[in-house]
Amino acid sequence: MTEKIRCSWANPKNPLYIRYHDEEWGVPVHDDHKLFEMLILESFQAGLSWECILNKREAFRQAFDNFDLEKVCDYVQEKLERLMQEPGIVRNKLKIRAAVNNARIFRTIQQEWGSFDRYLWHWTEGNTVYETGKVSSELSDAVSRDLKRRGMKFVGTVIIYSYLQAVGVINSHEETCFCRRIRS
Repeated sequence: MTEKIRCSWANPKNPLYIRYHDEEWGVPVHDDHKLFEMLILESFQAGLSWECILNKREAFRQAFDNFDLEKVCDYVQEKLERLMQEPGIVRNKLKIRAAVNNARIFRTIQQEWGSFDRYLWHWTEGNTVYETGKVSSELSDAVSRDLKRRGMKFVGTVIIYSYLQAVGVINSHEETCFCRRIRS
């Protein structure tokens, strides 16, 4: 059996990472619940590796009520303090507060656009962008600028570029990667 050729960043020693690369990264997402989860996780990645966040994903799901948007929007100070004590997640006070703030803005965008999916994919008229070797682009600059204008935190252009890659708005699988071929 021939070994699959993957993107060079996919750590072959981490089964979670391989599964994420093979089954999620770069796959177009249109489900608001998944779009919300990935936005929160990507915001926690700031200054850290994605592999670190991915390894803590299940703990994040438990800590953040399975990324139930309404529940996260309703978090009060007591819940934020409990999250700061949760050993399985990144316990950064600013990122935890940003998650709640961003949830509320996410909900506002849903109300304005009918869904976050419509908002996000309008930037590319529903099309996936294929590009590799970048950490930001005019697209991530524009989305980041708009989310910041709306009040979101931890949504700089590099984080948003990673987010757009994660949810398939941008497909950055390397030319030799088997995923590039099956998703083109």
